[in-house]
Amino acid sequence: MPHPLEQLTPSEIEAACDVVRSIHSDTVIDFREVYLQEPPKKDLRKYLDAEHATGVAPSDAFPPRLAKCQYDVIGGGLKVPAFCETLIDVVNKKLVKKEVIGTDQHASLTFDEFNVLVDVCKESQVFKDAIAELALDPKYEIVVEPWPYGGLTEQDENRRYFQGLIFANDTSSGNPDSNFYAFPLPLIPVMDYYKKEIVRIDRLATGGKGDALDAKTHAKNVLAHCKPAEYVPELLPGGTRRDLKPLNVLQPEGASFTVGGESLVEWQKWRFRVGFNPREGATIHDVHYDGRSIMARLSISEMTVPYADARDPFVRKQAFDFGDGGAGTCANNLSLGCDCLGLIKYFDGITVTKDGKPRTLPNVVCLHEQDNGIGWKHTNWRTGRAVVTRSRELVVQFIITLANYEYVFAYKFDQAGGITVETRATGIVSVVNIDPGKTSAYGNVVQSGVLAQNHQHIFCLRIDPAIEGDANTVLVEESHMVPTNPETNPRGNYYEVRSEPVKKSSWLDAAPLNNRVVKMVNPAKKNAVSGKPVGYKLTPSPTQLLLADPNSLQAKRALFAQHHIWVTKHRDDELYAAGRFTLQSRNESGGVADMVARDENVEGEDVVVWNVFGLTHNPRVEDWPVMPVEIHQVTLRPSDFFEANPALDVPSNKNMASQLVERPASNGHAATNGVNGHAATNGDCCH
Repeated sequence: MPHPLEQLTPSEIEAACDVVRSIHSDTVIDFREVYLQEPPKKDLRKYLDAEHATGVAPSDAFPPRLAKCQYDVIGGGLKVPAFCETLIDVVNKKLVKKEVIGTDQHASLTFDEFNVLVDVCKESQVFKDAIAELALDPKYEIVVEPWPYGGLTEQDENRRYFQGLIFANDTSSGNPDSNFYAFPLPLIPVMDYYKKEIVRIDRLATGGKGDALDAKTHAKNVLAHCKPAEYVPELLPGGTRRDLKPLNVLQPEGASFTVGGESLVEWQKWRFRVGFNPREGATIHDVHYDGRSIMARLSISEMTVPYADARDPFVRKQAFDFGDGGAGTCANNLSLGCDCLGLIKYFDGITVTKDGKPRTLPNVVCLHEQDNGIGWKHTNWRTGRAVVTRSRELVVQFIITLANYEYVFAYKFDQAGGITVETRATGIVSVVNIDPGKTSAYGNVVQSGVLAQNHQHIFCLRIDPAIEGDANTVLVEESHMVPTNPETNPRGNYYEVRSEPVKKSSWLDAAPLNNRVVKMVNPAKKNAVSGKPVGYKLTPSPTQLLLADPNSLQAKRALFAQHHIWVTKHRDDELYAAGRFTLQSRNESGGVADMVARDENVEGEDVVVWNVFGLTHNPRVEDWPVMPVEIHQVTLRPSDFFEANPALDVPSNKNMASQLVERPASNGHAATNGVNGHAATNGDCCH
């Protein structure tokens, strides 16, 4: 039997779909997703404790193997399909639970639905007439880029809508990868998915500063002032650089990590499991260091991208990239030698087709090692001896493409017991048409006719700590100035470190002026040296939170994005910061704000910490046509967890592949970089 944390196998997916069909034998079933329903923590803990104690868990410790099936029921007298979620026991092939989701909630998007929008636009006379109004050059081919509709306003009926951003692809190059984003058209078609028809065309404002909110161009050819902006190498006017020599990652003796079964990773003193699901992408489970428990589960829970263009209909331009579409669904097939370097282990994802057939998503997660500079170093100035170690990291990475944007997510494990969660945003900024010669308060003109709108990327990391067990406490530690006084600070140089436990579920924000640190500790386990409880810490970054007015539709849908830290009590299946359903939501429901509102005791309990961070992206011209990566890191570091630096035993080996680079001498002969004409060496600095 597969490990309880491993993905469903193709045969398990087939078994689950067969049970679903048997339940709905008189209707048509369109499957959306079928994936592992992770076991309740108490059942999983029983299994994992036995596994860690003996190496192999007994058969009676296996929790039920459940599949979560999300699908539409079509027919049976229903006017619109009924969205259902069921839990299926794939071992005993029986129904465990069935839930019909109310019509006020909408299932996340599928690629099949996106394709429907494209096809409907091609056939729609309404859409063709709107395009004809623009008098475009015949060289342009219309591109429909599907987008989630955003939040439903009070004027919107509760229908399942899709909207499309429209661009024109200049076909004159003959290259299918020519950048169509350079030619935005001021139209948004809106489709009623159930009717399969375009119900209206929103005409977009193209004005600038000082113009009305609905100011539109009077020119028929709105692309006359636009020009190509290519990024694929073969279309770059000057080609690519010719002075860049290869830089290779060589591991002549093989990788230092091993992968057992489908998910167990062991590297140095780390041991954990890699999971994958359609919504969160790669997830990390059951994290141990040198046999000691650190983390139960680690995942990117949600991301919202609200746009700040006040003109209608851009209030709808707010994506929940995990809840609306699914990070796993949009995960890239990673390329050897491009997305990851060195010796690579790839993990596949398993999903389902519309008709219930398992489908493999190859190479959606990569595992590799990388160098991250100096780990620690000290030079004894008396003897001249230096001891230096390099910091090596083990990286679990996945990349998602969401229309124009790419996001790179990496979980990095280091040799000093630290975990870094890194996000990188790249890709192409979302753009709209703007009249020639104008600028805008809603964004930056990155090229003639192309306005890149201001927006935010707000992420939420879900941290389920298990510091030497599940009974943990969150401490908030701050450093404060102490006024000069004769009793405790006679010379004024002392500052006070204050630490308070979080007793009830609540939120807090970053406070860099007080060096606010969040510690997850086990109050029952004390460090033998310091006497403090063993733990891990993070310093919440003071990144900007959601800027939309609290009474706005954008803010009501994303309550999670209004604080940096949320502390809640663990409940099974509460994994999503913005709640289970985000597509076309009017309010956040079932997210962290609702969890906190329960006002539960979280001191010495099974707690969850949610860390919100983000990027306020006011685009630069340098972000066009493809933006360089914007990087953010959350660092989880041991805090009195060990009794000394855990990386002391990392070898300080000299890298014998490193060589000096010669420089030309003024007389035309090569000279070395050494002293007195001799090559310099590193001496004994690494030993």
